[in-house]
Amino acid sequence: MKQDQCDVVIVGGGAAGLSAALILGRSRRSVIVLDAGAPRNAPATHMHGFLSRDGFSPSELLLAGRKEAAAYGVEFSAHTATHARRTSDGRFVVTTDAGDEVAARRIILATGVEDNLPSIPGVREAWGRTLLHCPYCHGYEVRDRRLAIFGGLPGAVTQAVLIRQWSADVTYLTNGVPLTEDDRRTLAARRIGIREGTITALLTAGDQLDGVQLDGTQSLDVDAVFIRPVARPRTELAVELGATLAAGGFAHIDSSGRTSIPGLWVTGNLVDPRAQVITAAGHANAVAMDVNAELTDDDLRAALDSSHTPHTMTGRP
Repeated sequence: MKQDQCDVVIVGGGAAGLSAALILGRSRRSVIVLDAGAPRNAPATHMHGFLSRDGFSPSELLLAGRKEAAAYGVEFSAHTATHARRTSDGRFVVTTDAGDEVAARRIILATGVEDNLPSIPGVREAWGRTLLHCPYCHGYEVRDRRLAIFGGLPGAVTQAVLIRQWSADVTYLTNGVPLTEDDRRTLAARRIGIREGTITALLTAGDQLDGVQLDGTQSLDVDAVFIRPVARPRTELAVELGATLAAGGFAHIDSSGRTSIPGLWVTGNLVDPRAQVITAAGHANAVAMDVNAELTDDDLRAALDSSHTPHTMTGRP
């Protein structure tokens, strides 16, 4: 078993993890990033809303980010973090799926969230291409086209009203869940169509969407479907370390990314699941500064403790 030592171990090498690594590397901290290469936006071919990188490939952004961070001494390990523990001196040890260990003074979790998608045919194939979740990421690309809303999920009606901003042809699919009269009035006020029935499949042809199958027989012709899936935070390591979880399974105790475990931080979508790439990177930037400040305080305390040795006074009284 190999064990590495560093100031900070970052679990997750997406935009948030790399942004934190860049700041800490520039702060001359020793950093190891553990990342198995499965970012949340992997199915997407382009990202949007990132100033100066609008339309850029997410995978190319990560390659560029790794290169920039590596230039400041950041190290990378292409392995999954499987376990974490805290030692008696307050440090952390993270174990990987390869059986190696990384000992660090601080941990930043940038593991993101997992979108809980419906288990129906076509969903996985369409996800990130014609089955979309974020109108600010994808709305402009499907503007003025035939759009549908995957209903029956929390916030679906609100999402439908928002999507109406990008197209006048929007249909709300109830997916077998009855609408309240208030919801029906809301949709009608924005001239959003309503289609009853249970969604049984998304009909895909390559990267195209041929339509939505309802009740196993009917078909609705649409070009894209928007869904608001439930996002499950990947906080397993935080749980193993004993962190207190809030509603929804999130580990942060405030918007800064602090957790109930001193020295354990979370960032990116683990703090805000709706954060776009630029927002997640910005949050991680601030977390890295706070982590470096903590380490600086530790270094100062250690220096003060070591200076308690009495000095011999010389010179004239």
